Amino acid sequence: QVQLVESGGGLVQAGGSLRLSCAASGRTFSSVAMGWFRQAPGKEREFVAAISWSGGNTYYADSVKGRFTISRDNAKNTVYLQMNSLKPEDTAVYYCASSWVNRLIATRPADFGSWGQGTQVTVSS
Repeated sequence: QVQLVESGGGLVQAGGSLRLSCAASGRTFSSVAMGWFRQAPGKEREFVAAISWSGGNTYYADSVKGRFTISRDNAKNTVYLQMNSLKPEDTAVYYCASSWVNRLIATRPADFGSWGQGTQVTVSS
């Protein structure tokens, strides 16, 4: 089991940037795929980005492609989400998650067994 703690959220103007971090504890971090999801008020949780255990493969939702970058540092047990050119529609609580399926990349919430508590990102227009 992996325990996850997100940080780095906040209030930013449209066009600005934020970098989210997700610190993981547990010996299995470096061997599992990781993902970022977000949930806006009144909406379902949606996939944002995913990364393979090695960091060599990434996958993004169309809505963030070209603006967000997911990365990981297995030596620091941390996964990151660099968010650039932020838009008001990016406002949400952002969650990191670790996968429990044996696949290179996972994108469905059901593929992830451990979740962080979330960090709020608010983008003002």
